[in-house]
Amino acid sequence: MSLALGILNGVQDEMSTAVAGEKDSFAVVATAVAVAEEERSSVGSDSVAGDEWWKAEGMPWNHKPGRSDYWCMGWIGFLGIFSLAMLPLRGWLLGLDPPILMGVTGSRTGAAATGALASVGQAPHWIWWLLLGSVMSIKLDWVYWWAGKLWGRGMIEVWAGRSERAHRRYNQAEKWARKLGWLGVLVAYVPIPLPIMPVVFVLAGASKMKVRWFVALDFIAATIWNLGYLGLGWGVGDPIVGALKYYAKIANWVAIALLIVILAPIFFKKKKKA
Repeated sequence: MSLALGILNGVQDEMSTAVAGEKDSFAVVATAVAVAEEERSSVGSDSVAGDEWWKAEGMPWNHKPGRSDYWCMGWIGFLGIFSLAMLPLRGWLLGLDPPILMGVTGSRTGAAATGALASVGQAPHWIWWLLLGSVMSIKLDWVYWWAGKLWGRGMIEVWAGRSERAHRRYNQAEKWARKLGWLGVLVAYVPIPLPIMPVVFVLAGASKMKVRWFVALDFIAATIWNLGYLGLGWGVGDPIVGALKYYAKIANWVAIALLIVILAPIFFKKKKKA
């Protein structure tokens, strides 16, 4: 039972990791839309202010945005929506088939569960699921790299916002990333309570690292870390397999619970506004 709870905690940890930066990802999009609306309403009365709406606080760029800036901003918003939409699927797939969870999402929990199944001969094609998982894990990381290339550390400022605590966390993560240089991409997956991964990716773009080099490093890092989690599951073996059988019985309920966690805040916010 304790191992089953451990797997559930793993899903919860991955959910927390995915949710942690989504409000930050939406912030730049929401701010831009709000300011653009304000610009439209003030064009007649204050054309100069309207022409310089892009200088408003909360924007990641230090220049008047062009097509590339708008596209990148849109991708950042999509990344947040996509991550939230995938959370219930993660909980459900772990109960259905851990190798598929690892392959479709690049999940660390899925990797550990797949290793346990492989150790008892129930996941014969785990290597292919591992490689597919690495590809899926890094599929949208280039968006952060692109943001860094376009706006330097502007996205870091947006994520930090006005919170002193957030500024301290992002400043600390940035110091780590700058000291590590390109090696930061390889250690960005370390499970520590700092937003080091997005900061590393943004700074990789800001440092003019070529996207091919960035993607290659990112793929290697994702594969190494998932292989480590897979090996951990392999070492534990049978107990995790037993926990997975228990989890499969409640996987649908976990997925429903995750949906409630995602949708409830949205519902209550709309209700308050009404």
